Amino acid sequence: MARLPLLPIIVSLPPVKSAALLIVVAFVLGTALADAPVTSRYNAPYPIAASKKGLQVEIVDDALALGVKNAAINVNIGWLIDPSGNPQNPAWESSGQAFHFRRQYMANLDQQIKTLSDHGVVVTLILLPYQTANPVVNRILIHPLCITNAPNHLGNFNTVTDEGRRWLTALLEFCAERWSRPDQQYGRVSGYILGNEVNSHWWWANMGRVSMTEFADDYLRTLRLANTAIRRESSWARVYISMEHHWNIHYAAGDDHQTFPGRAFLDYFARQARAGGDFDWNIAYHPYPENLFEPRFWNDKTATTNVLTTPRITFKNLELLPAYLRRPELLYDGQPRHIILSEQGFHTPAGPDGETIQAAAFCYAYKKIERLDGIDAFILQRHVDNAGEGGLLFGLRGNQPRAGDPHPKKKIYDCFRAADTPQWPAAFAFALPIIGLTNWDEVR
Repeated sequence: MARLPLLPIIVSLPPVKSAALLIVVAFVLGTALADAPVTSRYNAPYPIAASKKGLQVEIVDDALALGVKNAAINVNIGWLIDPSGNPQNPAWESSGQAFHFRRQYMANLDQQIKTLSDHGVVVTLILLPYQTANPVVNRILIHPLCITNAPNHLGNFNTVTDEGRRWLTALLEFCAERWSRPDQQYGRVSGYILGNEVNSHWWWANMGRVSMTEFADDYLRTLRLANTAIRRESSWARVYISMEHHWNIHYAAGDDHQTFPGRAFLDYFARQARAGGDFDWNIAYHPYPENLFEPRFWNDKTATTNVLTTPRITFKNLELLPAYLRRPELLYDGQPRHIILSEQGFHTPAGPDGETIQAAAFCYAYKKIERLDGIDAFILQRHVDNAGEGGLLFGLRGNQPRAGDPHPKKKIYDCFRAADTPQWPAAFAFALPIIGLTNWDEVR
């Protein structure tokens, strides 16, 4: 990251706690950070995956055995930066300042990314600003309005202070240069998702109690900064907004200063982006079933057929999302934004048929997404059941050892492995009567 920022910010702001002041700051900085043409250090086309099949990878060798073509990796950026400036850690110069990054965490990421991308897997990183025990790291990375001990310990990015902007710019330049090199010494990354499910920010991207417009203006500034920093190094790597499945309603557990309907948020974000100079932002969507504990999404009552009124967009009515993105006011350079499904899964219900129901849901979803134009990747969550996920069991593998296997395969495992191979009809056949179809040509 040895390059100056496109437009250095003159004013250095201390941490602030006033939402009203931050609205003014967001407007000024959002205007200042508007894109101008950027010449990339490295130029290449975006890689085309062999299929849409993807996974949030936990066991790399197993993911390759499953034949994944797309992978998402969660990155805790608080574990990545080194404000102490340890000379043993790799450094990057940005804006005349040296920034250091933790060698061991970077090496672990390198290993995962290179192994996957060397096998033709298209890799996307999910960048997450977790609150840490280090107050310096928190001051740098976490939005000043984020509450102490945020739900899930996730804050919004800090692009309010000069220090926060410089660190995030340097981090993204460093990563984009490292994982875009023509020799692919460290592997290749093709996309960066900024945060998680931002239309329910209180739980997944906290910046305190703010209105939808306040949050969107702030997040837009972050996406614009990210796009510019990444484009300096890579001509092809994409930036993504992360959204959950509430479309015309907000998450019922919160109020309108904690969570927002996705459609209203997206429309406002797009208008503001155009007003400040549009850029190539894209969408990482999570079309979980309406009830995360009920995998039979085809029975969802709140996923209806009218995009203007449907409460949710889930797998049942997912075709509404790419259709909506084809509206003229949402296009970029005359083309629809790219959509990836970066996180969604199917719970394994209790009972003897639980694994079969979970697997059937995957089969139905995969056949629907496979033929749906406008969706680039279907990245399943999870690889292994997570005991800390409130009882949800999304994994291809279980977390209770059986017959000497610490992560025994579930029925969905073999369905996933077969999904984009000639073996899929035999592997998927069991699902048809469960779903209520007679053949896969009926999938809509």
